[in-house]
Amino acid sequence: MRERQVEKKLVKAVKERGGICPKFVSPGFDGMPDRIVLLPGKRFAFVEVKAPGRAARKLQLSRHRLLNSLGYRVYVLDDPERIGELLDEI
Repeated sequence: MRERQVEKKLVKAVKERGGICPKFVSPGFDGMPDRIVLLPGKRFAFVEVKAPGRAARKLQLSRHRLLNSLGYRVYVLDDPERIGELLDEI
């Protein structure tokens, strides 16, 4: 399964829960997570999407730590079976 397929499943699951999952683009600030999950009730988090078995790169992990230090949740999703669990946690 490719990263894009995992990403599509995430977007669909978020929509089914009444939220949106826009692509996060940050020109000039590489390594930021791929998606922002925005759910009803002011719940949100950043999600780095990976193909199954793939890990985040060093720069991405650095950005995740930065976001975490600012109080934001960041998830790395490489298994579409975890989408429901991830959304429940958010």
